[in-house]
Amino acid sequence: MIADAGITAKGIGASLPRKEDDRFLRGRGQYVANIQLVGMQDVAFARSPVAHARIRGVEKPAGTEDSVFVLADLAGVKPIVANSGLKGFKSSEQPVLAGEKVRQVGEMIAMCMAGSRAEAEDLAAQVFVDFDELPAVVDMLAAREATSAQVHEHWGDNIFLEAAVGVDSSSDFEQLCQGAAIRVQRRLRTARQSMAPMEGRGVVAHWDHRLAQLIVYTSTQMPHINRTGLAACLGLDEGQIRVISPDVGGGFGYKGILLPEEVCLGWLAMRCGHPVRWIEDRREQLTANANCREHDYDITAYADRDGRLLAIDCEATVDSGAYSSYPFSACLEAAQVGSILPGPYKMERYRCRTWSVATNKPPILPYRGVARTGVCYAIESVMDAIAVEAGLEPFEVRLRNLVQPQEMPFDNITGKHFDSGDYPESVRRAIKAIDLPAVRARQARGEPDGRRIGFGLAVFCEQGAHGTSVYHGWGIPVVPGREPAVVRLTPDGILETRCGVHSHGQGMETTLAQIANQVLGIDPARVRVVLGDTGVTPYSTGTWGSRSIVMAGGAVGQACKELKQRLIKIGAWLLKEAPEAVRWEDDAVVGANARVRIDEIAHVWYRKPQLLPADADPRGLEVNTSYQARRDTGTFSYACHAVVLAVDPELGKVEILDYVIVEDGGVLINPMVVDGQIYGGTAQGIGTALYEEMRYSAEGQPLASTLADYILPGATEVPAIRIEHMETPAPYTEFGQKGIGESGAIGSTAAVANAVNDALRPLGVEINELPITPHVVVEAVAEAVTKAAVAAQARSAA
Repeated sequence: MIADAGITAKGIGASLPRKEDDRFLRGRGQYVANIQLVGMQDVAFARSPVAHARIRGVEKPAGTEDSVFVLADLAGVKPIVANSGLKGFKSSEQPVLAGEKVRQVGEMIAMCMAGSRAEAEDLAAQVFVDFDELPAVVDMLAAREATSAQVHEHWGDNIFLEAAVGVDSSSDFEQLCQGAAIRVQRRLRTARQSMAPMEGRGVVAHWDHRLAQLIVYTSTQMPHINRTGLAACLGLDEGQIRVISPDVGGGFGYKGILLPEEVCLGWLAMRCGHPVRWIEDRREQLTANANCREHDYDITAYADRDGRLLAIDCEATVDSGAYSSYPFSACLEAAQVGSILPGPYKMERYRCRTWSVATNKPPILPYRGVARTGVCYAIESVMDAIAVEAGLEPFEVRLRNLVQPQEMPFDNITGKHFDSGDYPESVRRAIKAIDLPAVRARQARGEPDGRRIGFGLAVFCEQGAHGTSVYHGWGIPVVPGREPAVVRLTPDGILETRCGVHSHGQGMETTLAQIANQVLGIDPARVRVVLGDTGVTPYSTGTWGSRSIVMAGGAVGQACKELKQRLIKIGAWLLKEAPEAVRWEDDAVVGANARVRIDEIAHVWYRKPQLLPADADPRGLEVNTSYQARRDTGTFSYACHAVVLAVDPELGKVEILDYVIVEDGGVLINPMVVDGQIYGGTAQGIGTALYEEMRYSAEGQPLASTLADYILPGATEVPAIRIEHMETPAPYTEFGQKGIGESGAIGSTAAVANAVNDALRPLGVEINELPITPHVVVEAVAEAVTKAAVAAQARSAA
């Protein structure tokens, strides 16, 4: 399974309990809100109550010149800019405090500082803003019309970017489509969502006078990128800023951008000379800060009579909100839609046009799954429709169209390089595990309580750990390169491992230690993994895109291998043997008659240098290296999700009865950690399918401001998920591992939606919008009943 070492009890492949859980379970985790500094004051923001307006004036409360600040006070602070490199992209500047205009409810207008959060909020409530309200741009499709109001008037429209992938309207495409025996067209829509990590965002900032350095504690996935953005906005060099991200209570992309709050508190800390703090509350998180996943698809699929896919034609629109967020820009989702919509399927022709649209809503962020959840829902919906038209089971259509194992590696129609795997086998295993014949028999019998049973599946592949070529092609402002890692032995033989990625629930303090164990044999308990601090870790673009275990794991592995060679040379000298005559065993250099352990070699290097060979490597027992996969187009994990559920057509309630996932993430570093990632992602995908919706009024007002309004799935809504693993090693990565952190959130939404439609199909119902709430189900059933009655009446009249 692994080229140079077998699986050990604590190395790669072991379900080792997470090291970090000891402090979490004892209540000893340290989050931004836990940080207490002497003289610290709290900050609250006066935020816009309207979605779109010009600001005529702002009046501060009397006598608050040193505690209330507006944009004019922040001299020299630049706006946040995240420009895509793609041709035709329209730039937006996001002021850290609104000065001339507000473009969303919750946009910050004034920063208020006081001794407590409550007092700061009282100050914010006294700030008076004179608005000249403008029509709000709320619907992304209406925003594309020439008659729409404009979010950024100087653009002349509301389009961040329009792009196209695939062939043009050429005659061969049209000819192929005209000859297709099956044509299915669907208009599909996904709701806007609000990410909901347990810990919201938070910032603590202070100016270190001794170091002449701004210290910023912030809950972020990418400390080094935040430092880069802060330096640009505040006019500092990056060495003048240290970003520390302590324990992070969930990220999911929500903590993957530069915040205007971070810029504001950085400026305030430099101005006032004492620490300042802002901790986001849930109402701010829901109403004012980033959203995600609002897509519209007009998709047509063409197939032959046997259900073999011939072509896909799609127009997709993404609601990108008011501003382009740093560093991913407003068009990352739409840019990915066009390239990943074909999924794991083969076809002869493909074209897709996408629009990234500006509206008077918070900016979108790349939420867990990043466009894949939406495109999987779109392609899997039409695959089910093809199955109906062809008179086939849904899984049969998948098996006829999936890339076959003997074709791997495979370059698909948009140039994605599928690295390895057996996609059809994942479907066959899922169908067997879910026992589809028994499900169909149960459907035929009917339920005593009148509920209808549905079966759904979804197949997808997840491109993760994308490299330089991919993100450069997508035009994002920050392009990842080689991933660094530093490993260093201390005098007593502890291995310090420093990486620029950061953990927000992935268990990297454990998995990176397991990689060190795999190479060096050192007990993971003696490996200290340091993350989240720009002052002590190497520069990295951070944790996102299912990249960390591939990139940082590869870097740690390579660094440990280099360190091992240095240790072998010293160990051989101490054993008075030639380097080629010794071997590495467990955590020691072993010769013919004796052995010397890692800690003993470290002790000699630091404490008894007189015992070292004259030609010892002068770089010592510290290795600084960087890693890039042999091919940087990313790894492709894949899965089949299969679900059985019951739908009450009268009440609209959906209950998930059984859930199976067959997943291939390559070589699994820690299967238990992987399972945890899949469970969590699947719960989020179920939320997308059935519960979560951030609705807006025609005036741009968010209609969910608490978790009583914004419904999240809980323990009673998420079933006991069964997971089977297929481990096909990735051919280009250090240990054969693949990125898998977003996987659960991708296929679950489509599988659940397909199951609901399977249950309701005999009633003449098909639902093509998300979430599928009880109201949506009841309304769709009522509409189908009315249509059936009208049709029956027409037949009787004839």
